[in-house]
Amino acid sequence: MSKEITENKNKRIMLTVAYDGTAYHGFAFQENVRTVEGILNDNISILVGENVEVIGASRTDAGVHAYGNIVVFDTVSTIPADRFAPALNSKLPEDIRIMDSCQVPDGFHPRKCYSEKTYEYRILNTKTPVPTKRQYTWHCSYPLDAEKMNKAAHFLVGEHDFTSFCNVETQAISHVRNIISTDVFRHGDEIVIRIVGNGFLYNMVRIIAGTLMQIGRGKNEPEDICKMLEAQDRTVAGPTAPPQGLFLVKYEFPKGSRVNKDSEN
Repeated sequence: MSKEITENKNKRIMLTVAYDGTAYHGFAFQENVRTVEGILNDNISILVGENVEVIGASRTDAGVHAYGNIVVFDTVSTIPADRFAPALNSKLPEDIRIMDSCQVPDGFHPRKCYSEKTYEYRILNTKTPVPTKRQYTWHCSYPLDAEKMNKAAHFLVGEHDFTSFCNVETQAISHVRNIISTDVFRHGDEIVIRIVGNGFLYNMVRIIAGTLMQIGRGKNEPEDICKMLEAQDRTVAGPTAPPQGLFLVKYEFPKGSRVNKDSEN
């Protein structure tokens, strides 16, 4: 299915999309399986009476959740931009909601401009799993030292080659990314890992989460993060955490965002 937006449309609409990823095979459209993008395409097309294919900012994996993923599409519809949110919410399944809708410049493409993305990974740190949290956290019964995890996470801040923290199947040309800030803290019985960056590689946040968990258990020291970055070898970092603990919290597009053509997420 083509992802190019045709040029004979009147206006470009941007949607902020929240979803529970549990029932979906990821965000990106796939034939014969249920995806967030597929559901959006179908419902927007019905609403505007024309064939629509959205372009998403982040192609989250199966089971990953979002509070604020971004999509754009072009349409000749006369529906006011701010009315797309309530109109679509009346049609979409309950596990997908449009949080905001607005018109953006014709040339705006959410994956080809500078953006700042906030992800959170949530670890349930209790002796026994909590059934109602199984689809939204990664359970760890071992005591975790959140302070050590936070210290380790701070070594990730800045521009680094993150080869050690990305899936070996990543297709990005460059593995250099800039992490703007990190924070690891306890919130009740959960440990929350919050990471803000201008781009993330395939599985990067989940591998960071798996590595920080190992440090929290005492299997590595916080300073070992520096050695892992220097090694540029996936085998030296921790395991890839499961998808259900990952949340795409928000996207921000600073004024004057520049083109950035090498961003996977």
